[in-house]
Amino acid sequence: MFDTIRKDIYSVFDRDPAARSVLEIIFCYPGLHVVWFYRIAHWLWTREFYFLGRFTSHLGRFLTGIEIHPGAQIGQKFFIDHGMGVVIGETAEIGDNVTLYHGVTLGGVTWDKIKRHPTVGDNVVIGAGAKVLGPFTVGSGAKIGSNSVVVKEVPPNSSVVGIPGRVVMQQEPKVEKNEEKRPDLEHGKMPDPEAKAISCLFDQIRVLEKKVESLTDRLEKAESKPVTKASAKRNSTSKATATKPTTAKSRSKAASSTRTRKTEKSEA
Repeated sequence: MFDTIRKDIYSVFDRDPAARSVLEIIFCYPGLHVVWFYRIAHWLWTREFYFLGRFTSHLGRFLTGIEIHPGAQIGQKFFIDHGMGVVIGETAEIGDNVTLYHGVTLGGVTWDKIKRHPTVGDNVVIGAGAKVLGPFTVGSGAKIGSNSVVVKEVPPNSSVVGIPGRVVMQQEPKVEKNEEKRPDLEHGKMPDPEAKAISCLFDQIRVLEKKVESLTDRLEKAESKPVTKASAKRNSTSKATATKPTTAKSRSKAASSTRTRKTEKSEA
């Protein structure tokens, strides 16, 4: 028991740079207090003291603002940072070195008395306000972005963002030599697929604008060029060709009028 308490305390040092002393952690960290309440409540629950387990859990909720059902199964070095509004359901299973931020919900999506809450692997980080709903598995080493709503299985060592949550990045686990493996808390550095798609569209628009500008410049230059001799000769030839039919027509009219006059004179 004392070894578990010591691990809980030093897990805060590992994951919260604001922690300065053991006394500060023991007396000023509600995330640690609720874990201790949970361990007592879970001990009572597993021995079928259901009312005492729920009542102990309720006291922890009253004092910390964090609700952990005594039936949940939680591993070692579990850390809740800040913690207000965290809810963990009855059939939830949480591995070792897991970190939750405030407003996280590990909830269910059915009223049936079955496994209805998520199973969270080791070294998982779940950002503030995220909702993980359903009896699926969140793989070890995964990171869930703040305010995401996750309703399906998350592969190990992947990053999930959005509503509904979708995998936006997956990477190999980090290998740390001569050091105990610890979760990566850089859950704020997650890719934004929507921003990336919009950025790609803007890039394409800029390329099209450059092409339009180039074509416009070429057209303006072509229109502003002076008329060359060859083009002038072609223009004069075309004009002469266009006037020929008109001259022949006028000559035929003159000839016909002359014949008409001669006929009139001969009759006279």
